[in-house]
Amino acid sequence: MTGGSRGIGAAVAIALAKAGADVAVNYRERAAAANAVCSEITGVGRKAIAVQADVSVTADVRRMVAEVEAHLGGIDVLVNNAGIAHPSKLEEITEAEWDEVLGVNLKSVFLVTQAVVGGMRQREWGRIINLSSVAAQTGGAVGAHYAASKAGIIGLTHSCASSLIRDGITVNAIAPALIETDMVTSNPNANPNLIPMGHFGSVDDVASVAVMLAMNDYMTGQTISVNGGWYMS
Repeated sequence: MTGGSRGIGAAVAIALAKAGADVAVNYRERAAAANAVCSEITGVGRKAIAVQADVSVTADVRRMVAEVEAHLGGIDVLVNNAGIAHPSKLEEITEAEWDEVLGVNLKSVFLVTQAVVGGMRQREWGRIINLSSVAAQTGGAVGAHYAASKAGIIGLTHSCASSLIRDGITVNAIAPALIETDMVTSNPNANPNLIPMGHFGSVDDVASVAVMLAMNDYMTGQTISVNGGWYMS
């Protein structure tokens, strides 16, 4: 679980543990929060480890995967959730901001998937779940850099699903909209009135879909929208 120390990531990590999984909680800076998530996981009788890594950096990803495998064994379910958002108008986005958002949000999905897929192929079983966003489908309320990174995740999901379809590995995406997390509530453009249902979603709304995708054998290459009716497909 990348980006598992808070918000959607923490909720998914705990939900997977309750469904029977041992969980590695990746974080970049929030060690205390990641350890708190691990405490909740061990509290329901599963193993947990908090692993610091910048998942947009190859060396960090390799170290993280080796540490997880040493403590918990082979990685069968990967949830790519790490993400950042810097709300900006198109003309105000700097090249450095563009590179950072694309690196953390999109490049990390490629790097971590590439690092774990070999083991999944050997075991002929795996579940890869990528967190996209309604911004990939509508443009969203954060900015062009964020929307592009989340749209890239959907394209990467399709490509990986196609190439792994005969290896026992499914690859799917979840596209939430305005889930009540720190990232959303701190964004002045995130207005619940944008949602047809009229309110923010909860992290549990997303976590339940992640658990379903981890358990399902016949869904791959799909994007599941959890968005209160903002985008319908």
